Amino acid sequence: MLYLHDVWVNWFEGEENGYNVCHFHEWRKDDGIELLDQVPLLYITPGLFDYIENDMHDLPKDLTDAIYKRAYIRKGHERTVLEYACVVTNGEDILAIDTAGYHIPIRKSRLIPRQEQLVYDMIKKAKPQSFGFDVENYGKEYHLLSMPPDLVFGLTRKERQLKHLLMIGLDQLRTSNNLEELRYWLTEWDPKQYPYIKYMDEERAWDTLYNGVKDGWSKQHEDLCGKLIKGQPFLEKMWEVENGQTQNTSSQ
Repeated sequence: MLYLHDVWVNWFEGEENGYNVCHFHEWRKDDGIELLDQVPLLYITPGLFDYIENDMHDLPKDLTDAIYKRAYIRKGHERTVLEYACVVTNGEDILAIDTAGYHIPIRKSRLIPRQEQLVYDMIKKAKPQSFGFDVENYGKEYHLLSMPPDLVFGLTRKERQLKHLLMIGLDQLRTSNNLEELRYWLTEWDPKQYPYIKYMDEERAWDTLYNGVKDGWSKQHEDLCGKLIKGQPFLEKMWEVENGQTQNTSSQ
């Protein structure tokens, strides 16, 4: 088995979509960077990599058996074993994962560039393994709170987070399905449509609003998001965190 040593990781917990597991250039100074003293490196098939990177399902048993208690994390002078942790690559992308003792990739991280290059060098003579994973029976499902990658492509870390907040607000709006509220927020988004909005039913108003905001990100999106989540302390806190953030590149 291949092993990496002294691997810096920036864990993103509970992220089912790979686009929210930030690459090194989007790491921030206040992110909790940790050091993996030793971690197995697995060269896996593209289908299995996609399954691990973009979902939160059980890892194949053959894979967990192969990595069981083979990774160590270092904090100060303490070296602690991790039950199920490894670095996986499909030959193009790379991801570190830790299950926190379960069988699901709960924590995910990218690597720093020089360690990514080391991974590519180490697998040059290796062949990808499937660990018994059946790609035919797997299909990723996207929805309002788990956006398709094309809706966040090209956005910064801050923009992705704010767009997710906007989608939470829209999901609440969709759930309540109040016609007057839908018309109100559609008018906030696109006041020029007001002469038509007052004749729209719930379905038409929702479709027009969602189709209007789903692509890209702009000051108009940000303004709508801020208004939509107002009065909800938890969402407002997330909003404040992102708007108070200056993105930093780690010097690791």
